[in-house]
Amino acid sequence: MINVNARSVSAQGEAFKPVVIERRDPGPLDVLIDIDFCGVCHSDVSHTRHSKGTTRYPIVPGHEIVGRVTAVGAQVSRFAVGDRAGVGCMVYSCRECESCKAGMEQYCRHEHIRTYNGILDGEVTLGGYSEQIVVDENYVIPIPDSLTSAVAAPLLCAGITMYSPLRHWQVGPGSRVAIVGFGGLGHVGVQISAALGAHTTVLDIDDAKRADAMRLGADDYRLTTDPEVFTELTESFDLILSTVPAALDYDGLLGLLARDGTFVNLGVPKQPISIDVYSLLRKRRSMSGARIGSIAETREMLEFCGAHGIAAEIEMIDADGLDEAFDRVERGDVRYRFVLDVKTMSAI
Repeated sequence: MINVNARSVSAQGEAFKPVVIERRDPGPLDVLIDIDFCGVCHSDVSHTRHSKGTTRYPIVPGHEIVGRVTAVGAQVSRFAVGDRAGVGCMVYSCRECESCKAGMEQYCRHEHIRTYNGILDGEVTLGGYSEQIVVDENYVIPIPDSLTSAVAAPLLCAGITMYSPLRHWQVGPGSRVAIVGFGGLGHVGVQISAALGAHTTVLDIDDAKRADAMRLGADDYRLTTDPEVFTELTESFDLILSTVPAALDYDGLLGLLARDGTFVNLGVPKQPISIDVYSLLRKRRSMSGARIGSIAETREMLEFCGAHGIAAEIEMIDADGLDEAFDRVERGDVRYRFVLDVKTMSAI
């Protein structure tokens, strides 16, 4: 076993503390990664602070991991020592179900194994707020030379969460896309949508982010607090991606879709949502959801972002700043993603 310094929360309501955790010795297909950076995702906060009710304590969060390969198993063929490598939201899946065989591990019939707070080989998985991680090479992603490590880290969750539905619904030149919420996901989604050639509109409640949205490629920016927006933009979009984990005026937003348009939920409200079915029937609209992306899609997304100069806008934090960063994420006080500098994780 390998002893590794990490930051962990041991119970609901407690602060992060330095701990030593154990990583398995690399097996034949495993890659050992020295972690340089790990993004701080909103779901890290949700799981760590137990708002989802499914947390296994003690928890080491982090699923936006970028570092350097320092050891490989005897059968590893995709990575060599010294390569930059990333790990996203999953570290294993069954590989036998229809979804896995189709290369869509994120929809594994038996549930993919999450990078943290999952169960793998009878042990709780521990994430990227740590100095090293050992992962099967099939769930490790090469980082293109065109992306720096720190800005690439959030793409492993925020980037793929936006890229996968944009590609699935075949967004391209002539497409009309709206993104609800210009935050950690939305600011990356705008860049990807624009690079795909779509006319891209941001729908938000805060006008203070308008300039950033336009700078990153948005063609329009509208406030959903203005009731006239729902009249002016009626039937204007082919695809709406909602990044907001809160109750929305779904019927109002569905009314912004053209015939055969699709509304995709990426954020997860705490309560079940409610819609008037006529919001769908009137124009043969659809309401859907999407869950991160596959390993192959994630590789494709990173190459696409590197080729188009797409990156997360980040604020770097050190390990002792995690609690404050979590508080700020809950307040929405970040533009637009925190990234943990793992080198600040002092020895215990």
